[in-house]
Amino acid sequence: MIRILTATAAALALTACASLAPYGPQTGPRGQGYAEQRIEGDRWRVTYSGVGAPGPVADLALRRAAELTVANGGDWFEVVQRYTDGRPDSAGGIRPSLSVGAGSSRYSGRYGGFSTSGVGVGVGLNFSGPSPTTTTLEIVTGRGAPPDRAAVYDARGVLETIRP
Repeated sequence: MIRILTATAAALALTACASLAPYGPQTGPRGQGYAEQRIEGDRWRVTYSGVGAPGPVADLALRRAAELTVANGGDWFEVVQRYTDGRPDSAGGIRPSLSVGAGSSRYSGRYGGFSTSGVGVGVGLNFSGPSPTTTTLEIVTGRGAPPDRAAVYDARGVLETIRP
């Protein structure tokens, strides 16, 4: 029993260790953080790689897009393409599962036969930690009055709203 409790505590400790790193530039090919690439004068590809649920990672990609817009003299940006790579449950944690099964078999041989049937119930726990999540945005920046479209963001408003 003590072994089970020790294993459970160790799994919980490992799950707590993997979390979204502080906001900043990506430090390596598999590291967390932002990266950007200028495609044209006013068009950028912004990527934010993190660990955990897709929502917070997507927010940080929007923040980086707003920073780039303001740094290059823009007032607004439009997300023209968006790609998120990550599972909806990628935040990790303990996820219980339950399975029920039933079966039967019949054997008949040279010296006799038998028949069996049974029902089984299994309970399991998944102690997986948070998994990697990446959001990539392709944005177009602009100055002046923003167009009236759903994917257009006021850059300064995003910076005020989404804090790292």
